[in-house]
Amino acid sequence: MAIDAVIPFKPKNPKTRLSCVMVQEERETFAQAMLSDVVAAAQAGGCRPLLLCTAPYDHPGARTHLDPDGLNESLNRFLAASDGPLLIIMADLPLADGPAVSRLISTAADMAVVPGRGGGTNAIFLQDPSRFNVNYYGASFLKHMHIAADAGLSVEVVDSFRLHTDVDEKEDLVEVLIHGQGEARRCLESLGFFLSIEGGRVGVERGAHKKTR
Repeated sequence: MAIDAVIPFKPKNPKTRLSCVMVQEERETFAQAMLSDVVAAAQAGGCRPLLLCTAPYDHPGARTHLDPDGLNESLNRFLAASDGPLLIIMADLPLADGPAVSRLISTAADMAVVPGRGGGTNAIFLQDPSRFNVNYYGASFLKHMHIAADAGLSVEVVDSFRLHTDVDEKEDLVEVLIHGQGEARRCLESLGFFLSIEGGRVGVERGAHKKTR
C-alpha cells in the first residue's frame, strides 16, 4: 500500500525572500513548479501525495486538504489522526527524485529525517505518526531529534543531496539551474534566469528583458 506523503504548501505570496528577483505572481508560479517536482518525486518513490494547503489549490497529481492554521498546528493535528506510516516532505525541494524518497521511507528505524541547510528539517518519515509531533522554524532539526528521543523513537538521519537542497534565497537558484531536471528549472529558464560566473563563483542573473524591479 502506498504511503501518504504530506506536502505543506502556501499557494498565495510564497517565498518572500525571493522578492528581490521575482514579483509575487512569478514567485507563485515558481513555487507551483517546485511543488510539481516534489509531487512527481513522491509518486515515483511509492507515495500518495497529499497537499496540506493554507488556501484553496488544486493539483492534478495530488489530493488537497485545506487548513489555514500555522504549519505546526495543522501538521500535528494531521499526525494525531494518522493510523499508518507517513512522510512529511517540504514543497521547496526541486531536486527531489523517486530514489531519494524511496530510500527515506525504506528505513528500519521508527523515524527517518533529512536535515535542511541552516538547521531546518526537509523531510520526516514516521512509522507511527501518533507518537510524534513537529516543531518547525528555527533549528527544527535539533528540536525534532529531541522530540524523537523523548518519545523513545529510533532515528535514522538520511544524508541526501536531492532532499537536502531547499530553495529560499536567490543564491539557492544556482542549484536548481545546475542540478534540476524538472518543472522548477524550466520555470526559471522561462523567466530568463541563467548561471553566471564571476571571480570564480557561480551565481544567477536574469535577462534584462525579464528583470523585475
